[in-house]
Amino acid sequence: MSTQTLLLVLDLVGIFAFALDGSLTAVRTARVDIVGVMSLGVITAIGGGIIRDVLLGVTPATFQDWRYLVTALAGATLAFFLSRQLDQLSKPILLFDAAGLSLFVVIGATKAMELGFGPLQATILGVITGVGGGTIRDVLLNRVPTVLSANSHLYAVPATLGAGFVVVVSVFGLGAGWVAVVGAVLCFVVRVLALRYRWNAPSPPGAPPL
Repeated sequence: MSTQTLLLVLDLVGIFAFALDGSLTAVRTARVDIVGVMSLGVITAIGGGIIRDVLLGVTPATFQDWRYLVTALAGATLAFFLSRQLDQLSKPILLFDAAGLSLFVVIGATKAMELGFGPLQATILGVITGVGGGTIRDVLLNRVPTVLSANSHLYAVPATLGAGFVVVVSVFGLGAGWVAVVGAVLCFVVRVLALRYRWNAPSPPGAPPL
């Protein structure tokens, strides 16, 4: 499997995971119909990638390859019809979100590096790719975006670690498919550990306890 094919597969898996996450979040937290569930699922799945591509100055991948939108719709549809069953699993939304975040940050950082952006800019764009769709979803649901919440369990930290790993390794000329996989695994493991042990970033002095 070529590097480009591997990156495409990771991107599509991330889109599917985020579509499930967005739709299940909509079902759990808001009174929405099928239009709302599908819309929030698709927005969560492709929102970050669209923001990234606009900042990179390229046509969003979603508008060039039909597989992106179809994958997002498939994930949202599955979540709509199986929401009751999926909701009974152990913390499915958080795991889907962690998977989508992990895959998206490495894809975003890799794409930025390929287009000649610097290491810092590529890391930031990787994080934006991972958190952008979920942030739009949370705003539409009238919630504090997860990435900004004091009780987010290090949401931005794993994203930065995953994107940063890909960028640093690429700077040393080792940019290959395995780098994206390792970066995604690193982000996912840190995120899951933060959820398991309830790690949070420091809050301002005097802030009320969580």
